[in-house]
Amino acid sequence: MNVRVKICGITRVEDALAAVALGADMIGLNFYPPSPRSLTIERALEICRAVGRRCEVVGVFVDADREYIAERMGALGLDLLQFHGNEDDEALAGWPVKVIRALRIKDESPRESVAPSKADYLLLDTFHPELFGGTGQSRSLDGLKGLELSRIFISGGLNPDNVGEAVALRPYAVDVASGIEAAPGIKDPSKLRSFILNAKSAR
Repeated sequence: MNVRVKICGITRVEDALAAVALGADMIGLNFYPPSPRSLTIERALEICRAVGRRCEVVGVFVDADREYIAERMGALGLDLLQFHGNEDDEALAGWPVKVIRALRIKDESPRESVAPSKADYLLLDTFHPELFGGTGQSRSLDGLKGLELSRIFISGGLNPDNVGEAVALRPYAVDVASGIEAAPGIKDPSKLRSFILNAKSAR
């Protein structure tokens, strides 16, 4: 099965429609207010209505209250929830949809990051002491070679030029935000096309 592609940090209907038309399997909608890619419910609803059921929609949250998450999940019909902060296992439990646990890893410890978790999937992002995703900082993927990655999203500094290296590790999915942008939250059509094409054609 080909790797799944998640286009994260979608803020515009036109970018969502382009991603779906090019073969993206998932789009990520960011609900972390400090992020330049953060959305209101109203804007997110426009995007969800536009794409319909043509792809899965992931809600991205950082240390958010359960009520805040539940409100957006119910209003938007989110397919998955992504927890990208310092949430504990209790915060990840009890949801009616599948859960992605994002881990910010350092080059020297990727194997330790692929540890047992109550989440349905793990997303391996590049560590940054202050930021939660979308940094564009890449890292070596060598430490992931030979690991079982069938429920792993590889993220962190991916772009059209290096996504093939990530796909070669046979993860469940690859995830990109800043690596295909013209500006924060604004996708570059050429980079978007190249990323999805390169991910889907890599072996």
